[in-house]
Amino acid sequence: MKITNILINQMVEPLGFKLDNFQVTFAIENLSINDFSKVYKKIKIFESESKKVIYLVDYEQYENNQFNVRVKLQARTKYIVEIGIKALNQETKASTFFETGKLDEPYIGKWIANSDKNISNTLFCKKFQRKNVRVKRARLYASGLGLYEAYLNHQKIGNEYLAPGFTNYRDWIQVQTYDVTSLMQENLKFELLFSVGDGWYKGRLGFDGGKTNIFGDQQMIIAELYLDYEDGSKEVIKTDSSWCTSEGKITKAEIYYGEDFDENKKVDSWQRAIELEKNTDQLTDRLSLPIIIHEKLPVKKIIKTPKNEIVLDFGQNHAGWPSFFNTAPKGKKVTLTMGEILQDGNFYKDNLRKARASFTYISNGEEKWIRPHFTYFGFRYVKVEGIDNVKKENFESLVLYSNLLQTGEIETNNEQVNKLFNNVLWGQKSNFFDVPTDCPQRDERLGWTGDAEIFAKTASFNMNSYEFFKKYAYDMKLAQEQNNGKLPIVVPDIGLKSSGMAIWSDAATIIPWLVYRFYGNKDILKQNYAQMKAWVNWIGENTTTKDMWTGGMQLGDWLALDNGDRPNGRTDSSFLATLYYLISTQILANSAQVLERTQDHDYYEDLAERIKDRLRNRYVTGEGKIAINTQTALALALKFNLVWGNQKKQVTNDLVELIKLGNNHLSTGFVGTPYLLPALSDNGKHEKAVDLFLTDDFPSWLYEVKMGATTMWERWNSVLPDGRMNPKGMNSLNHYSFGAVMSWMYEYVVGFRKFDPGFRNVTFAPLFDYRLKSVKASLKTSYGKININYELETNKEHKIKLEIDIPFGMNVKIILPRSKNALININGQEMKGNIILKGGEYYISYIPIQSYVKGYELSTSVSMILENRSLVHQIDSIDKTILEKIKRPGNIRDMFIDKPLMDLLKHYHISKEISEKIEKILKQETLY
Repeated sequence: MKITNILINQMVEPLGFKLDNFQVTFAIENLSINDFSKVYKKIKIFESESKKVIYLVDYEQYENNQFNVRVKLQARTKYIVEIGIKALNQETKASTFFETGKLDEPYIGKWIANSDKNISNTLFCKKFQRKNVRVKRARLYASGLGLYEAYLNHQKIGNEYLAPGFTNYRDWIQVQTYDVTSLMQENLKFELLFSVGDGWYKGRLGFDGGKTNIFGDQQMIIAELYLDYEDGSKEVIKTDSSWCTSEGKITKAEIYYGEDFDENKKVDSWQRAIELEKNTDQLTDRLSLPIIIHEKLPVKKIIKTPKNEIVLDFGQNHAGWPSFFNTAPKGKKVTLTMGEILQDGNFYKDNLRKARASFTYISNGEEKWIRPHFTYFGFRYVKVEGIDNVKKENFESLVLYSNLLQTGEIETNNEQVNKLFNNVLWGQKSNFFDVPTDCPQRDERLGWTGDAEIFAKTASFNMNSYEFFKKYAYDMKLAQEQNNGKLPIVVPDIGLKSSGMAIWSDAATIIPWLVYRFYGNKDILKQNYAQMKAWVNWIGENTTTKDMWTGGMQLGDWLALDNGDRPNGRTDSSFLATLYYLISTQILANSAQVLERTQDHDYYEDLAERIKDRLRNRYVTGEGKIAINTQTALALALKFNLVWGNQKKQVTNDLVELIKLGNNHLSTGFVGTPYLLPALSDNGKHEKAVDLFLTDDFPSWLYEVKMGATTMWERWNSVLPDGRMNPKGMNSLNHYSFGAVMSWMYEYVVGFRKFDPGFRNVTFAPLFDYRLKSVKASLKTSYGKININYELETNKEHKIKLEIDIPFGMNVKIILPRSKNALININGQEMKGNIILKGGEYYISYIPIQSYVKGYELSTSVSMILENRSLVHQIDSIDKTILEKIKRPGNIRDMFIDKPLMDLLKHYHISKEISEKIEKILKQETLY
């Protein structure tokens, strides 16, 4: 029996985070199944120093492992969280800690700056001597505008970069807390140095080259270093006019531009810092997870291009920095330029638009590793200039993203699908960069709300994203407060003029609700409830039609393929806007119920019903025909219950037929894509959903994989089949939106179909398909990791074998397909009907009422038959004229290539006798 994975607000040992209220979760391992009902728990939280207990729940019978804690915390205090459990004659304990930051404590440090506002890299320095007594505890509380790094005696403090992160700095500025105790032990004399760059605060940001000074025009810092000595005395080093300031060696640094670093530049002309008349009201303890280096990528290949360029291939598109070991002589300039793809074998970066995306370094002759500081890049390839002898071992790429831990994994028998999952994961890594950005490479990298909302479910399966989204939800809340409830389409708000837009602005409700559903923590709903309500009310106040959302500018089904070159797709924007008005209203009603706001719940539940009625009356006929005949409209109508009964069957059939008319390919954009496969799988067309998922020509997910993608693309065909970039432009090769398909994989293929908030009760109901006959997956939840491993058709009887490892405290309802009246063997015992399993390891097997092996039939498409040479030969041996014309380009091929074989036989008036012979041959072959 063992306690593991104790988390505070889904974080490990958080230091200096904003914790007004918080949640404690933990997992229990190595506990016998028979002991479940006899487990008791105890949780105690106490101050590390004084041992004062602030929260205690004594031993009680155990059901839940999620504790929502409401206590008064003290500033700058370390707390121990101790968990104890006992079962029968066993007892065990485990503990973790968290530490508060400044909370509401007044700041004694002052904002300080250099008198020259035009400096690209401002240095701030304070020399001091500590007492000749051992330092018991040392904490630095600091922030800067724009980005900063802090050093103590030339050693970088902490492992995070690009602090204090990206916010609307006019509204709030995050303070970082650093434990510097270990750095204070060796010496008595110290130099505390801050280096500051423009960053998102002051550097160029936005479209068409962007604007500078969006949030301010002067770099500055504020800091307080608290020293607690063993003899009980204390000391504080704070920012004030006693600090010195100068210009640093970084001559220019911006997010899009990159960085120019001149190591030969002399740092002199030190002067007294000026204290600014700037208050500290915007300062708060942090919500942002730190941006850290997660891994280091080696060079896969050194390429000499036809243009005689030297290009490094790191083999993976990602976000971060290239780093190199400098061997250049003094004064030598090294330039590294980043790109995502080669064209004609040459380096290419035109799709980065106006982003320079370069790092230049002028060597001082010292051999050491060099990296940028106040920028970042999205890239796979690096063009190297200024180094004569380029060696692989002298380069590496430092992968940067917010400190999110991976929680979900999926592996199948299909290597292309496995690669797709990896690509989606890398897209998330590249764009979860303090805010959920659209892309990490070009002159954008902004927090597009729609992209974040579309991908949020997949993101939360892939990684523990609670704190990341809580911070972003706070960004949204502040943006709405500045816009009378309207949520801008880019957050943090950089001043883009835009109206509230459906889907994008609906992130105001969808993200907080989804995050609550995944983690069971109501605090994000409490944080954002007022603004969730303000958004729904804003729609009602700004539409021209009662209980509908009509009019105004909309982005529609962005980058759909059903409307020629128009990027907003063919699905009616009023339909989409009103549907999302319904979704947001229903979420608001549900949130009100969770927060026990009965009056709000009743009001918005009624409003949701009225909106749904208006949608049905306007867009759905009594027979179930949808007025808008697009894949997106039909899929959304199914997923959001605009149709029922026979209507649902009609819409499902219409959707399947529409897909067939589209040459069995999807045509959806940002809005329809996440719901297309779920709509099919929910309505008895899972095989068709898998057909679409496994398609590997344009447009499809696996087309990108086949073309060598290592992340997701912005367009379905950002790269054309010949390897050329799409001439229409807007071709990010690291955009995660279409990767939202992975939530379908987790829910329908793996089987996590339904779950209570926090995953205490889970319905495991996979849908099987022999093409994905082997699936291995896992998901780390607050209760621990649930592991799934299944294989289809394991013997001649078509037996299905499944292993499931359920963590303690989780209840899993098992619903297996094609198992009606079948005997299901679970750990050696045979069962029927509904099965609910508690924590433990289970080995399950059963014989389905129908095999998952798929054979050829007369209804099989001609194109699929032509792919089987053996079948073609056998059909030709019966009647060579049947397939003769279809093999060659022409009208007959165009008419029948994607039609069932029976249609071709009817066209040629093939006799019943010959048709039966062909059918017999077909049945002897296995399609999959």
